[in-house]
Amino acid sequence: MTRSPHRFRGLERRSVGGVVVPVARGFAPRLLGLAGLDRAQAGPGLLIPRCASVHTFGMRFPLDIVFLDDAEREVRVLQAVPSCRAVAARGAAAALELPAAARPRPGTSRARPAATTSITTATGRAAPTPSVKACGDS
Repeated sequence: MTRSPHRFRGLERRSVGGVVVPVARGFAPRLLGLAGLDRAQAGPGLLIPRCASVHTFGMRFPLDIVFLDDAEREVRVLQAVPSCRAVAARGAAAALELPAAARPRPGTSRARPAATTSITTATGRAAPTPSVKACGDS
């Protein structure tokens, strides 16, 4: 098993939507999120409280990003967000970053159902994930 990245060690862990993730409350975990990690190091994901926008600069794999309100209901879900993007959700109180396709799908887990207001990809369609070096090339 891959060890947890240094920035996640000692962080509180919470179950959100059936997934147990570290909670990023400090500066470094919030700023870096899952950036620079490979899929195995990222583990199940990361919860970022008090967050209504995230970036994917430095990501090595696509993310599913779930924005949550104060009651942990889904406000917006973005699937397979590639590197070099910034996304936001009005009314979000937290962001849950998950490796793409790691999010439990309805009917496939015991996760409690949540109200979903929108499900889209960041680009409006499935897109190939550019490498970190490709940031800014478009």
